[in-house]
Amino acid sequence: MKKSMIVLLAVALMVPVQWALADTPQKGGNLIVCKPAEPPGLDPTANTAAAIDRVVYSNIYEGLIKVNRNGEFIPGLATTWSVSANGKIYTFSLRKGVTFHNGEPFNSQVAKWNLERNAAPTTKNAHPEFFRGIEKIETPDDVTLVVTLKDVDALFIAHMAEGDAVMLPMKGYENAASGPVGTGPFKFVQWVRGDRVEMVRNDKYWNPALPYLDKVTYKFIGDVSAQIAALKAGDIDVIGYIAAPEQASEMGKDQRFKVFAGTTTGEVIMSTNNKKKPFDNKLVRQAMAFAIDRKAVINLVMFGYGTPIGSHWSPSTPYYKDLTGKFAYNPKKAKELLAQAGYPNGFEATIKLPAIYSYSRRAGEVITDMLGQVGIKLKIEVVEWGYWLDRIFKQKDYDLTMIGHVEAWDIGIYAKPDYYFQYDSKEFRDAYSAALKASNEKEKAQWFGRCQEIIADDAVNGYLFSAPSLPVMKAGVMNWWENYPTIALDATEVWIKK
Repeated sequence: MKKSMIVLLAVALMVPVQWALADTPQKGGNLIVCKPAEPPGLDPTANTAAAIDRVVYSNIYEGLIKVNRNGEFIPGLATTWSVSANGKIYTFSLRKGVTFHNGEPFNSQVAKWNLERNAAPTTKNAHPEFFRGIEKIETPDDVTLVVTLKDVDALFIAHMAEGDAVMLPMKGYENAASGPVGTGPFKFVQWVRGDRVEMVRNDKYWNPALPYLDKVTYKFIGDVSAQIAALKAGDIDVIGYIAAPEQASEMGKDQRFKVFAGTTTGEVIMSTNNKKKPFDNKLVRQAMAFAIDRKAVINLVMFGYGTPIGSHWSPSTPYYKDLTGKFAYNPKKAKELLAQAGYPNGFEATIKLPAIYSYSRRAGEVITDMLGQVGIKLKIEVVEWGYWLDRIFKQKDYDLTMIGHVEAWDIGIYAKPDYYFQYDSKEFRDAYSAALKASNEKEKAQWFGRCQEIIADDAVNGYLFSAPSLPVMKAGVMNWWENYPTIALDATEVWIKK
């Protein structure tokens, strides 16, 4: 996906980055941003798809707290917040005079309604667990919100800075998926299905200095070659993240463009159906982990961009534990484990790859070859994105698949047995619960580290690499984010040099 206090790591820039000295921002201009995946809707509180947040988060919708380009939690619709000594009571001071794009005022009562709606038994929020730890909400006045939790939640502030917690208006919120109304710097204009989402400057934005742009269009082009062609032809201004890293070096050599090589919170994994034979056997999953050469995957799939991982945690995120040595590449060990599991001659299975992401297809092909060398024969099926969301993510109809998980702090998905991995571990759930209740940094590091160890040892999925950010843009596009510490293509501070 969004959203954490990131300790950004220095990364080697493997393309020539053409830096432009910071000038005085100029107002005006239209920006066209290309992204490969069209969102299934425009309400980030109702769906986990990262494609939604990349269009609307921080642009149209805002929450109480934001994540800035350095990964820091900063004021959003709340100007300040404080926590009680027992770690359970959060007091937010809200901005005065903020209105939604439809003219409805934003105040503490609206904030309370949003949080309660997300926690309700009938909620459509994709992460109700973020809100169901709330015991009560008080509104002493229009600009004060007091939230009391049932127990300590180490990630409460992080979750309040995610798309799941953006503020919707009380009137018309039912249409958020197709006609979003927020408090952000841009107002929704139209969604031309299959092509683009358009938004224009909000002249009544609470920060009168922003945004700089008159209009932003998010255009959906799935084919990488078509993306590059559109940028070179001047039909688009930015490729939010280039899905074909082999193109990055070439584009970086062209003086008309800039290429950044930054960090993200994303983990690219070989998702595994833990309830389906033979993947319900831990030895089989561990055998696959030994059969995968992560560094080779990065070189072959990402042309050297990316960092190997051994668990579902980005090296850019606090409390990261390096577990890449647990299943170092060892085909001989993989074959031994397969024999112990009752598959001395291997087995056959299917890996379903989403057509929309070229890295997924390439990684699937590389993994298929590696697993084939230890006797696991995979049949590749390339599927459309809608099929992937419905049949794989929702219906769990798959053996293996390949996808990037981009939400920060999302290791909690392993505590949900009905998630599409179908991983059921009381040991993990207990460790994750302890991590959420940790009262200090030492305890947080201990328990979040333990969570990483458990799923790594269980080889729940094939943990491959932390994805890099590779935005490509015209040289005149200024102040675009180099690193993506949250799921957003935030155009709030972007401007065009004329």
